[in-house]
Amino acid sequence: MQTLREINVGQTVKVVKLHGEGAVKRRIMDMGITKGAEIFVRKKAPLGDPIEVTVRGYELSLREKDAALIEVQ
Repeated sequence: MQTLREINVGQTVKVVKLHGEGAVKRRIMDMGITKGAEIFVRKKAPLGDPIEVTVRGYELSLREKDAALIEVQ
């Protein structure tokens, strides 16, 4: 299993599954990050938080904790 948190800058990956529950999962899904969505990792802060991504044409910032809940391939 590989999570979005482990992906290198410049890579594009596809969401396989969202882990977590309740408000955290809802917040991730409200950003347009759902199963099958393609995510391009644009930039990571030096300590890894936040992670800046492009999803469905939108530029977003994700917390490292949230990125660890997104399983990708």
